[in-house]
Amino acid sequence: MSDSVSAQPSSPGLPKGAFQVLKVALPSPLRRLFDYLPAPRAPACGWQPGLRVRVPFGRRDVVGVVVSLASGSDLPRSQLRAIGEALDEAPLPSDWQWLCQFAARYYQHSLGDTMQHAMPARLRQGHPMAGRTQALWLPLPNDETALARAPKQAELYALLRQHPHGLPGRAVSAHGFTREQLLALQKKGFIQPQEITLTAAQPTGGSLLASPSLPLNREQATALSVLHEKLDGYHPCLLEGVTGSGKTEIYLQLIEALAAKGKQSLVLVPEIGLTPQTLARFKSRFRVPVVALHSGLTDPERLDVWEAAANGRALVIIGTRSAIFTPLANPGAIIVDEEHDGSYKQHDGLRYHARDLAVARAHYHGIPLLLGSATPSFESLQQALTGAYRHLRLTQRPSRHPPAKLELIDLRHQRRQGGLQPNAIKAIKSTLAAGKQALIFINRRGFAPSLACHSCGWMAECGQCDARMTLHRQPPLLACHHCDSRRALPDACPECGSGDLRALGSGTERTEETLQGLFPDTTVHRIDRDSTRKKESFEQVLKEIQRGEPCLLVGTQMLAKGHHLPHVTLVVVVNADGGLYAADFRALEHSAQLLEQVAGRAGRAAHPGRVLVQTLHPDDPHLGQLAEHGYGALARNLLEERRIAKLPPFCFMALLRVESPQEQAALALAQHAAQALRQWLKDANVPVRCLGPVPAPMERRQNRYHIHVMITADKRSHRHAAANWLVQWLEANREARKVRWSIDIDPQTLA
Repeated sequence: MSDSVSAQPSSPGLPKGAFQVLKVALPSPLRRLFDYLPAPRAPACGWQPGLRVRVPFGRRDVVGVVVSLASGSDLPRSQLRAIGEALDEAPLPSDWQWLCQFAARYYQHSLGDTMQHAMPARLRQGHPMAGRTQALWLPLPNDETALARAPKQAELYALLRQHPHGLPGRAVSAHGFTREQLLALQKKGFIQPQEITLTAAQPTGGSLLASPSLPLNREQATALSVLHEKLDGYHPCLLEGVTGSGKTEIYLQLIEALAAKGKQSLVLVPEIGLTPQTLARFKSRFRVPVVALHSGLTDPERLDVWEAAANGRALVIIGTRSAIFTPLANPGAIIVDEEHDGSYKQHDGLRYHARDLAVARAHYHGIPLLLGSATPSFESLQQALTGAYRHLRLTQRPSRHPPAKLELIDLRHQRRQGGLQPNAIKAIKSTLAAGKQALIFINRRGFAPSLACHSCGWMAECGQCDARMTLHRQPPLLACHHCDSRRALPDACPECGSGDLRALGSGTERTEETLQGLFPDTTVHRIDRDSTRKKESFEQVLKEIQRGEPCLLVGTQMLAKGHHLPHVTLVVVVNADGGLYAADFRALEHSAQLLEQVAGRAGRAAHPGRVLVQTLHPDDPHLGQLAEHGYGALARNLLEERRIAKLPPFCFMALLRVESPQEQAALALAQHAAQALRQWLKDANVPVRCLGPVPAPMERRQNRYHIHVMITADKRSHRHAAANWLVQWLEANREARKVRWSIDIDPQTLA
């Protein structure tokens, strides 16, 4: 086996039959391909790139993908092993192969690992690429009198005649009939089985729509007409619309136009919690096959959807970030909803950003790309402001009520109950009295952020991280939200023995407890990661909320992401200061997006909304600008600050992350790497800035020390050249094998 410097998908200049070696991508962190001899039995399509193969690798057999054919190898033929077997009779889709190669190259990741990440688990395990099927029993025209002596068979035949499109065997059994009776009817020529795929069977005909499209206002109609201008070419658009302005309706009508041409639409949503809601709305609109891809599916279900998309049966595919790797037989458009959301970035392994891959993929296919958000990312906004993307704006809500302005409440010198200031409690009381719902937003799980001794000042610290442990009451324990370590609540202070231990600050549990005490006759729904662990529990709570009965919602950012809550007229933000003064240069951007998104949950229907924002810094100029002029004005101001400081999107960044249980080992490698890189940049005359090494904002996490080296450049190509050289240097360095390291291209956080 040898490595291959090339990651090209094929060898077009190689005559058929001239190749001697197959270069295979394997699930390995090594950024190389592995050479194998062809198996004695070739697949029906012949050996070609994209075929899955089972190969011996060390002492085990693994599933890999053929990337290219070569006439020879750097190793002697005698040292090469043969492929065990080809698993497919046809290669994996070409668009999937291209995207994997692009992602591996751009994110400086192993191609084998990238392909493993990008395919469903069943394909990684070597199962055939085929969707599951079921037999439908169809009635045939025949003389019923022939069944006079078989009343049970006659009854079964009558049942099937009521279902001319067929019934599956399971449904027949549910009516009390046996398989023997089915087979008897088949033998007599009264029925016949028809094999169909379980996922995304084509509709039987008729109208494309199951329910009519909604009328559009002038802004929506203008935006849709712009999208229709270029349905057959690459056309990136940023749809910046205030919360509740009807962005989803534009998505639906764009998809309708594409589905009428038999083209597929890929719709990305940030989190699994939004998928059922979006799926339900899309299925209620269209008769065409609509499928979902997310982490909540079983492995067979995921393969069913993947295969249905690859074969073109599924016309609408909705999914979370990993769905960007779904192959499309007839691509029509890619839509990224809430494109600013941090959930689109993968923070371990293949550190890709689904939005950025969506841009690359839309360009590759030559299809429209629609990025939608009320609070666009600075990267997308800058592209729109410079004209690289078409900038479409929606400023009106169908409800005729403008989005509520943020009202800042000064927390200084104010007594609070469960984190709530008296004026906020008064507003909640008024909202409930009016028969409406209120949302209390607090982005902290648990009962309180910390537990402290009032006698000596001891605080509960995590033994594995540079962080305090969060106090939970349900169940009672201390938990670290960074490494997930847990321990029992102490009866007394471990330092001085005092029993005066107090909870400091408020989390969702404490606020929930306070509100239940203040409003005992009102239902309080707490929505956070702890309360929604059970499958479908989040959906169940949302259904209860949708009924419209007066209630209180206490939640984290799970509630701030795109949910339509028509009966919420008041939003209270318990603490708006979390991201104002953080070390990360993106913290203010993310904080402003979160505030604007959660504020957008209020007043989305018939009644106007109100948003109260509690803060210890009411005079902060950025917070004041957000409250007075909205996200757009603040974003443009912060973009100018980024331009002056030469920060993204006005530069291109990569982050080398080094971690080790030994602080000195991590620091030594980071120093050595930074020094070597600076020397190479100087010798090669590449205009790239190398900063660090510096400790991560949380230096110790999970008992490992984290050190960063930052690379920035004015051009993406220069950044990429530096990152590529650094990866090769690290892979060749023996000391680098003793620590854990990774390269993060376009990092979204410095944590």
